[in-house]
Amino acid sequence: MAGFELVIFDCDGVLVDSEIIAAEVESALLNEAGYPISIEDMAERFAGLTWKDILFEVEREANIPLSASLLDAPEKLLDKRLANEVRAIDGALQAIARIPGPRCVCSNSSSHRLAAMLKRTGLAALFGDHVYSARDVGEGRTKPAPDVFLHGAAQFEVDPAQALVIEDSVHGIEAARTAGMRVVGFTGGSHSYPGHADKLTEAGAETVIARMADLPATVAALASWSELT
Repeated sequence: MAGFELVIFDCDGVLVDSEIIAAEVESALLNEAGYPISIEDMAERFAGLTWKDILFEVEREANIPLSASLLDAPEKLLDKRLANEVRAIDGALQAIARIPGPRCVCSNSSSHRLAAMLKRTGLAALFGDHVYSARDVGEGRTKPAPDVFLHGAAQFEVDPAQALVIEDSVHGIEAARTAGMRVVGFTGGSHSYPGHADKLTEAGAETVIARMADLPATVAALASWSELT
């Protein structure tokens, strides 16, 4: 695959259709805490952020104190639902298998959740041990910080400029661009919303696709384009 030495995948909303489940769980908790927000708004505004960062953002915006107990509130609820309900994004297995060269996962989700979701969906074998959680990189280094992407590239000794990231969130794209990587936006998850593709483009995605079936050709086209510039 001339032009790229590494392809990096976000997990939630790119490999597995989990963002909509998270939005349902987390919006319910915020509504109960006195912050009204719909599932759709939850997905649009906060997809790609950790729950801790979401709570900080809500407190700043609404100027309302949130109970410290909320920090741990969604973990067991979300893990249980994901264990029973999460599915692979349509066509992900077939599309990723068609892209040659090194690949890895870089996500804000915890290591145990990533392992569980990838195993349940049959995607784990595509990545082996190359699944990296931003939470393991260091405190305060979750996306939109670039650290997990830089960590992933370092494991393969790849120049970030030679890596391509597949992301579904504005925060993730900002992280990848800050890391100096090129990005393809993805809008094929159930949490996608009107204007999603435009927001990803504005954040720095070179192109946006809505079907995993289009990914191999897109990666090849971007790789060829990089050879000509």
